[in-house]
Amino acid sequence: MPNTQADPSSHLIPGPLMIGVAGHELSPGEQQALQHPWVSGVTLFKRNFASRQQVTALCAAIRSSRPGPLLIAVDHEGGRVQRFHDDFTRLPALGRYGEHYRDEPQRALDHAYRHARVTAGELLACGIDLAFAPVMDLNRGSDVIGDRSFSAQHDVVTALSRAFLAGLSDGGMASVGKHFPGHGSVKADSHHHLVCDERPWDALAEDLQPFRELSGQLDAVMMAHVSYPQVDAQAAGFSRRWIHNILRQELKFEGVVISDDLGMAGAAEAGDLFARLQLALDAGGDIALICDADESQSLLAAIGDTPLTHDASAAVARLAGRQRPDLAEYELVSEWRQWRKHLEALAHV
Repeated sequence: MPNTQADPSSHLIPGPLMIGVAGHELSPGEQQALQHPWVSGVTLFKRNFASRQQVTALCAAIRSSRPGPLLIAVDHEGGRVQRFHDDFTRLPALGRYGEHYRDEPQRALDHAYRHARVTAGELLACGIDLAFAPVMDLNRGSDVIGDRSFSAQHDVVTALSRAFLAGLSDGGMASVGKHFPGHGSVKADSHHHLVCDERPWDALAEDLQPFRELSGQLDAVMMAHVSYPQVDAQAAGFSRRWIHNILRQELKFEGVVISDDLGMAGAAEAGDLFARLQLALDAGGDIALICDADESQSLLAAIGDTPLTHDASAAVARLAGRQRPDLAEYELVSEWRQWRKHLEALAHV
């Protein structure tokens, strides 16, 4: 990677890029990458986890490698998208709450709240700021969404998302609703394919409804790598019409806009990694993800000494964890232990 050392004070200004790292510990190259002015944090995966103690040490090492504020995040929704298992509560898929909502809505809302509180407590205690949750897509035939969604019904998704947001907030964690404007009604998986939703605006409006109703409560949204050609030819995460005109102006969203992983196949039409990053930011994004460790290094090499023109300080400050709980103290509280027990029982049904 090119020498990116500059005035040390520049390192105190977070840039717009969250990167991936390869393993359980930071390599010297990754320690250097974290000092790059364009970097604002790290997103973790299963490959980065061996135990609670290890991932806590990794988070501490990440923070000590870079002066100033930065974010650490992980996809930790529950069900099949939960990166950390051993030493963590096994969480059910969010769709479980949608199933219960039909017959016992209050119970389902209570469990969605508890799910978020436990998520926040366990991750914040390790030094992780964000869980990239909740999923607010509708469960309407997508290969990649499925039971990651609360429900096929927008009103159920809205109600359960509202409870989930309250749980995160009470636990000291910011929320990231995904994937705006909705990935759940198109079959293909944007991790592996270019994805196009051909429906007209009137049909898309139902997918937008949870985001519309909760726009004032969400701290952040993650964009979908899906194109909606009846609205804009560009995929939503690269579309100024979706981000500025619809999300910001029409839905009155004032939070942080985060791209999905720029390395996904669904982003390929936007060009190489640097072109994708520039398009995401030009469209109105605040933070962009590049999750693969090797691709992170390649993108930083491509950026090189390009001056930092996008200050992500406000976004990082808004999304930083608001507390670092002591889980040993939490475990002394019978209600906390009951929450964990109930969630694990739901996860194993």
